[in-house]
Amino acid sequence: MTTPQEWVAGARPRTLPAAAAPVLVGTGAAAQLDASHLGRAALALGVALALQVGVNYANDYSDGVRGTDLERVGPMRLTASGAARPSAVRNAAFTAFGVAAALGLWLAVAAGAWWLVGVGAVSILAAWGYTGGRNPYGYRGLGEVGVFVFFGLVAVLGTTYTQAGRLTWVAWVGAVAVGLLACALLMVNNVRDIPTDAVSGKRTLAVRLGDRRARRAYAALVVVPVLLGIVCAFASPWALIVSILLFPAGLLAGVVLLGARGRALVPVLAGTGMLELAFGVLLGVGLAV
Repeated sequence: MTTPQEWVAGARPRTLPAAAAPVLVGTGAAAQLDASHLGRAALALGVALALQVGVNYANDYSDGVRGTDLERVGPMRLTASGAARPSAVRNAAFTAFGVAAALGLWLAVAAGAWWLVGVGAVSILAAWGYTGGRNPYGYRGLGEVGVFVFFGLVAVLGTTYTQAGRLTWVAWVGAVAVGLLACALLMVNNVRDIPTDAVSGKRTLAVRLGDRRARRAYAALVVVPVLLGIVCAFASPWALIVSILLFPAGLLAGVVLLGARGRALVPVLAGTGMLELAFGVLLGVGLAV
C-alpha cells in the first residue's frame, strides 16, 4: 500500500515553485494597475498548483508504463518503482486536473471571462499530452514549448487579466521571464536524464541538443529572465530588486556548465525551483510597490 509520504514524493514538491511564481508576477502586474484581487489570486494559485501536481502524476504514470523511468536518478517514481498501481497514479493525475478545472471555472465566473474556460481545457489537454497519449509532444523535444506557453504566458497573463481585465507590456515581459525559468526547470531535469532518455527513445530537447548545448541553454534560461525582470524597472523602479538574483542564477549556471551529472544535478533542480519562486516574489513585490 502506497504511503502518504510516497504520494507526496510522487507529486514532485520541488517543482511546485514553478506554479506559484507566475501567479505572483501576474498579481504584481495587476497591482501596478491598482487592480489586484486577493481572492482571484488565490484561485489562480490553486489552479496552477493543481495543474502542476497533475502534470507530475501524469508524467509518472505515462513514463512508468512506457518503461522510460526504470533507470532514472532523482525523486522516486511511483509507477516505475512499483510503489503504486499505474491506474492509481493515473487517477491521482485526473483528480488533480479535476480540481484545477473546478477552480478554473470558479475563477472564470468571478472574472466574468467565460472564454477562459476554453483556455483551461486546452491547458489540461496539454498537461496530459506532454508524456501521455499515443504521440506525446514531450518525447519529440517540444516539452519546453508547452511549459513556456502554459506555465509562463498563460499563467502570468491569465492571472493579470482575471484581476485587472487588461494586460500591460510589463505583464508580457514578466510572463516571458517566468516561462523561461519554467523551461530552465525542465531543461536541467532533462539534462540529468539524457543518458537514459536517449536509450529509451525519449527525444527531449536536451537529447536533441546534446549535453554541451543543453547545458548552455540552461545557463541562458536562468540568466536572461533576471535581465528581463530588470527591464521592468522602466515601469516600476522597485523591480530592480530582482537584480540580486543574478548571483544565484550565475552559481546555478556555473554548476551545470562545469559538468555536474546525475545526482549532483538534483540540488540544481531544487535550486532552479527556488530561483523561480524568488523571482516571482521579488518581481511581484517590485511591481506592486
